[in-house]
Amino acid sequence: MPTPHYGQPRYRVIADQLRERIESGVIPPGALLPAESTLTAEFRAARSTVRQAIAVLRADGYVTTERGRGTHASRRLQAGQETTAGPSTTAQREVAADSELAALFAVEVGTVLIEQQSIDRSRGTVEAVVRTYRLLRPSQ
Repeated sequence: MPTPHYGQPRYRVIADQLRERIESGVIPPGALLPAESTLTAEFRAARSTVRQAIAVLRADGYVTTERGRGTHASRRLQAGQETTAGPSTTAQREVAADSELAALFAVEVGTVLIEQQSIDRSRGTVEAVVRTYRLLRPSQ
């Protein structure tokens, strides 16, 4: 299948098309993505190319993969947006890297990171607070 995105790696083109489906709601949050074999046939690409595309989406927070359960579309949060789904709350914001985070990411102190915080509750009691950080991508 010829690509209209000359100069862009094939896996990027596939990732972009899948990202558009997720953002437009064609693949809604929580929905299972098609199997790798289905995607390789649809995009006429090698399995490794499809896996690279899915890895890009996973790194950008568009999908999550669970061994034995498949790859599901994630709810993509914009900076400052918050969602409540049952007993958990998730919020996302931009933060400046402190010395510890800067060392972990091998960036300068003050570099902008995305912090995502999930709070899990059970019967009104906080069970867990999980904070994840990732580098701010230019497309965000």
